[in-house]
Amino acid sequence: MNTLYSAQPPAHEPFADAAGHRASPSKLRTALLALLAASSTLVACAQTPQREQTATASEQKPPAVVNSGLDAPLFYQLLIGELNALSDDQGAAYSLIFDAARKQRDAQLYRRAVDIALRARSGEAALSAARAWSADLPGSADADRFTLQILLALNRVSETGPALAALLGSVSANERDDAINAIPQTFSRASDKALALQVVKVALAPYLEGRHAPAAWTSLGRMELALDRNGEALASARQGHRAEPASPFPALLALELVERNTAGAEDIVRQQLQTARPDSPLTPQVALAYARVLVDLQRTADAMRQLDNLTSSQPELADAWLLRASVEVQDNKLEAATTSLQNHMRLARDSGDERAQRGLTQAYLLMAQVSEKQGDFQAANAWLDRIENADDIMAAQMRRASLLARQGQMEQARALLRNQPERRPDDARLKLVAEAQLLRDFKSWEAAYQVYSEAVRRFPAETDLLYDQAMMAEKAGKPAEMEALLRQLIAARPDFHHAYNALGYSLADRNERLGEAKALIEKAVELAPGDAYIQDSLGWVEYRMGNTARALTILQAAYSKRPDAEIAAHLGEVLWVLGQRDQALKIWREGMLLANDNETLRSTLERFQVRP
Repeated sequence: MNTLYSAQPPAHEPFADAAGHRASPSKLRTALLALLAASSTLVACAQTPQREQTATASEQKPPAVVNSGLDAPLFYQLLIGELNALSDDQGAAYSLIFDAARKQRDAQLYRRAVDIALRARSGEAALSAARAWSADLPGSADADRFTLQILLALNRVSETGPALAALLGSVSANERDDAINAIPQTFSRASDKALALQVVKVALAPYLEGRHAPAAWTSLGRMELALDRNGEALASARQGHRAEPASPFPALLALELVERNTAGAEDIVRQQLQTARPDSPLTPQVALAYARVLVDLQRTADAMRQLDNLTSSQPELADAWLLRASVEVQDNKLEAATTSLQNHMRLARDSGDERAQRGLTQAYLLMAQVSEKQGDFQAANAWLDRIENADDIMAAQMRRASLLARQGQMEQARALLRNQPERRPDDARLKLVAEAQLLRDFKSWEAAYQVYSEAVRRFPAETDLLYDQAMMAEKAGKPAEMEALLRQLIAARPDFHHAYNALGYSLADRNERLGEAKALIEKAVELAPGDAYIQDSLGWVEYRMGNTARALTILQAAYSKRPDAEIAAHLGEVLWVLGQRDQALKIWREGMLLANDNETLRSTLERFQVRP
């Protein structure tokens, strides 16, 4: 690194840069502006608090003039430092600014030194400045935050403990929960996540009891989740909940565990909602997040109970009405959906923020879907015409294409999607996926297969497209091609559990090579042990192999994790074969309520000549 420049002006050129050249007037002006910004905290802070303004202008006094604390040598040193920064001599600039910061013990100058070092991509220099800043100005949250972030950027996770502990100690008690909640995200890019967890545990030890315990246990739980330690994460959520049952933090962690089908996690959420203060700003957010998780788990009846309570107790919460409407549209409760959407649109328009505008786009799409289901295609198009955001144009055009297809104009629908301008790099792929999805929705399996084939040719690195092509090959009656595509996918991505599951299930469903089918599905279970759909496949292959009792146990566990029409079809069949026909009918009825158009369930009922 360059040696520190003297703070005294050189004898020859009064405004020379590091190479001895005269600085241009524009560079000088820029340097002066940067200097004024960088040294703003050197202005004397002794001025008295400004009085409240009185009613008449004549009684107002101009603020007192306060002179800068800069002396001539310091001013010159900072000016030369900024000129060096402009001349891309970052080493000299850093030395000058860092030296000035240490002499003045000034936070703004330390920040500037760190910034220069980072721009020069000198992590060690930035770390030196941040550590000196923290040492010279103990209790500075900014200094501790910079030190922590630089250490993580340098992947020196083992050294972050003191910086994290200092940061948590330097923020105010009112800000500490926010700082603790930010820890998992801060450490998310650490390569050694187990080591990061150990470091954070030590730093959070003083906060695992008392006021900050819920946030502290929740952050530990999130870091345990990042390591797929669901049991330990659940224990942390319980500890945080026990410390303060009304706290939303452990409940939100528990919701992530509910999504992972972790037994016992949902109890924490329910108890938090029962004990939380209704006036707490986060209480409706927990309830809304819970409803979203229930919708994702296809537990729509439970989700609607939550949304009923939420829209009654918090009728001004626009997002709750939007989620409620999406469930009502899915259940074909079109009048109720219209009312919910009208409530959402009124609230969103009144709020006027950007997030509300995105919600309005979703509402317009849902209103178009309602009109489409009612056969009013003109009204559906009118709702789509309201969408102006360029990011949402593709979603609107997909809905327009669906309207055309429903009117028997599939070729025009496909042309509409194909002719969309490609505004972003990903639009070409999105157009093909949208066209294939449209064809899938209308059960044009062969055409969808061909579109996915084109997508795979154009985007060979997108392995998800290869999977979709394989699924369409099966639907189009091409089992050999499906198997070849899935084996190609497994070779490219040996950890892609969906491919093992799809191939194993396909073999089992056709009653072919059952031993190989079971081995494939067991590999999928090994890669994704909590996936209810893979458990369904395992239960189905056990049934095909004649292991009916074991199949029943596996399918019952899968259905309890995720009530789904396809799982209901398989579970009902096993119960029927075992003679438990009343229970089979009950499960099939539940499946019909979940999705009465599910092909597997319908074909099962036809085979057994049953009307549930």
